[in-house]
Amino acid sequence: MSEQLKELYILPEPPAEFTQALSDLGPVMAKILYNRGLTTPQAARAFLSDGLPIHNPFQLYCMSSAVARIRNAIKSKERIIVYGDFDADGVTSTALLVETLEALGAKVAPYIPDRIDEGYGLNIPALEQLAQEGVGLIITVDCGIRSIAEVEAGIAAGLDIIVTDHHSVGEVTPRAYAVINPKQPVCKYPEKMLAGVGIAYKLASALLASARAQDRSPPDLSEHDLLDLVALGTVADLAPLDRPENRRLVQLGLQQLAKARRPGIYALMDVSGIRPEKITTVGIGYGLGPRINAAGRLEDAKVAYELLRATDLSQASSLAQELQQINVRRQQLTTEAYDTALGQIALDPTTPNLLFAIDEGFSPGIVGLVAGKLTEAFYRPSVVIQKGEEESHGSCRSIPEFNITHALDQCADLLLRHGGHAQAAGFTIMNENLDAFRERLNEITEDALGGRNLQPTLAIDAQLEMIELTMELARKLQALEPMGTENPEPVFFTRRLSVVEARRVGSKGHHLKLRLADGPLSVDAIAFRLGEWFTRLPPYIDVAYHLQINEWNGRTNLQMNVIDIRPTER
Repeated sequence: MSEQLKELYILPEPPAEFTQALSDLGPVMAKILYNRGLTTPQAARAFLSDGLPIHNPFQLYCMSSAVARIRNAIKSKERIIVYGDFDADGVTSTALLVETLEALGAKVAPYIPDRIDEGYGLNIPALEQLAQEGVGLIITVDCGIRSIAEVEAGIAAGLDIIVTDHHSVGEVTPRAYAVINPKQPVCKYPEKMLAGVGIAYKLASALLASARAQDRSPPDLSEHDLLDLVALGTVADLAPLDRPENRRLVQLGLQQLAKARRPGIYALMDVSGIRPEKITTVGIGYGLGPRINAAGRLEDAKVAYELLRATDLSQASSLAQELQQINVRRQQLTTEAYDTALGQIALDPTTPNLLFAIDEGFSPGIVGLVAGKLTEAFYRPSVVIQKGEEESHGSCRSIPEFNITHALDQCADLLLRHGGHAQAAGFTIMNENLDAFRERLNEITEDALGGRNLQPTLAIDAQLEMIELTMELARKLQALEPMGTENPEPVFFTRRLSVVEARRVGSKGHHLKLRLADGPLSVDAIAFRLGEWFTRLPPYIDVAYHLQINEWNGRTNLQMNVIDIRPTER
């Protein structure tokens, strides 16, 4: 199986009256906004504004009962556990809610399960142990919506459990004291696509609002103080940034991150090479997020939690360096596992629409990364499994044409547990069911995708001439921030550029530094992971790219961030 070449297509022009109504923004910005579903000038301007809504948390189903139960636990000095997850969304959720509950005077502690020994979500031995230790209330963050049996066991052990989660809801919801998840059919909350940390923030906001309204001495903590964690978890978890509330939360959170008031975040930015005042969603997605995730992938997510809660810069710097080392090892293990998976796929031509790799040597923490790389390269759903002695842990990634969580639902009788989103999911399975699971999932995939021409596409926001590439345009594009999932950085396309300069850069020459020209006009370009083009660059190329402002050594200049190269056809 060969890697899939993207099909380029240029998005359509908006109606002339739409462009005219946004004439102050220019035709390129108008076209970008229109093709992102903002088809009225009012909607387009609202999208770019800083007045997007943050909804009342009490609109969430069960919020009032959850707040009342937690306030009662605080008043009676009941022990509370915030039960989180080991990824960046789960760790930031845990840190946020523990910080809030501590400020309210609660007897609270975090619990983040071990990825290898316990797996994702609630587990019965942990709940029973916590009950024996005298815990009375469990509050989940970023997990629990599919933990039906686990919640029942927790109740039987004497626990009250409040579930807060953002993952897809199954046919049955847990019989918890309260379940806060906007994806429940019964929930009328306007924003359905909050990250786990977004929902933890809504609970924190509701608790703080109640304290201000009812307590004689409300805490000094403000909801605003928590927004740096919200932005970090929301972006790292790939929550959609075209949604108004996510967009506003991240806008405000980036402002908090720029202050770097938490020693842990300051130290993490330092090891990531990010200046706080320059933090963007890119810095979170490629710098901070992967390092936080690395702890839970390979070792103990509590390292990342302790970093976020650190109050001493020396301790924070030490923890950040530890995360940096773990992340380097994570990168190495991912590369090795990806090569192993490629070898298995090459030897198995029987499942053309499902990529399946399994190995005892895979680390459970990197199977999702490997699955993501496979799906990105071959544009097929992928399943990567770490095979254990008796049970195995798998991760799935998919394409828009195939909902992988719905597919796992059809295999539920073969799985110990599973859950996720439309294009990303995870599961645990007994080894004796592996063959049957693979066979059934392949049948489901073939039924859905067989005979279809599956090819990834690269949407071009606008085709531009070199003369149109200006600093003014690049600055206008920054109004689209925060950019990320569902609000990607615009992609432009320019034909027939001559290659004036080219050299390989990076420690292994994986990247290209270019200077591209059209007559007397030229612009610098960087092409990440396209270093193999160096030996076969033709005189003229067509390029798809992001237009960016590059600041280096006190100089500011335009730069193309090239994402696709094609030889110019005569």
